[in-house]
Amino acid sequence: MADGQWYPPEWPDRVRALASGELTPAPPRPAATVLLLRDTPRGPEVHMLRRRTSMPFAAGAYAYPGGGVDPRDHERAVRWAGPPRAAWAARLGVDEAAAQATVCAAVRETYEEAGVLLAGPGPDSVVGDTTGDDWEADRRALVDRDLSFAEFLDRRGLVLRSDLLGAWARWITPEFEPRRYDTFFFVAALPAGQRTRNASTEADRTEWLSPAAAAARYDRGELVMMPPTIATLRQLAPHRAAADAVAAAAGHDLAPVLARARLEDGELVLSWPGHEEFTKHIPSGGAA
Repeated sequence: MADGQWYPPEWPDRVRALASGELTPAPPRPAATVLLLRDTPRGPEVHMLRRRTSMPFAAGAYAYPGGGVDPRDHERAVRWAGPPRAAWAARLGVDEAAAQATVCAAVRETYEEAGVLLAGPGPDSVVGDTTGDDWEADRRALVDRDLSFAEFLDRRGLVLRSDLLGAWARWITPEFEPRRYDTFFFVAALPAGQRTRNASTEADRTEWLSPAAAAARYDRGELVMMPPTIATLRQLAPHRAAADAVAAAAGHDLAPVLARARLEDGELVLSWPGHEEFTKHIPSGGAA
């Protein structure tokens, strides 16, 4: 029985083109995504969205809230609480400007796509409700890029709570994909009083799912997911509380995972180092 691994039909030809030198890899765009968790009597659940079938990338796949870095997040200091930018730079393996932009992208995209804001009036507080019309107007302005995240925080008198995030993983889109992202995955717990909603124009459905149940549905072919999504779900499954997962993030290896293609015994082998379940064997002259 086939699992739910997202595997576009054009990949074999693109892998062969990359291996033969006919395809030049596109540079990956920096991005961030958040595994948003809530506690239940049965254990933690993660907020997931299903991408619309009309999307040019990963159509129909289940994913987490996230997206690309806004260049304006590099341009000025953002109202900030939690570990300093230098600490985040060391953790992520990037410079301080990129660290700020990546953390900002994680918080901003979670607000844009799920309506959840990891920010508060001070370093020990968090917004309790973001459902009013005025909040929705600001969210739309962020989505439309009429408002930068720094401007949004200033307007609201809020500080970004970087301490509510834990860096979980880093995956880079394979070199044969035309749309590529260098994505940091973060974990965070749903703040008390806040509620998620399907605020994303890129999704047609959202669900709270237990990581183990979602992984089982993937294994049965019921849910389609990209390799980093199912890999991070499996890593979440052993944790019995959202706070445990966030605390465990500090020990995670953030070495980037990048798919590799190699010629072996007359066929191309596509693999993700450290994640053997995703390996694909592609005939060197035909379809996979």
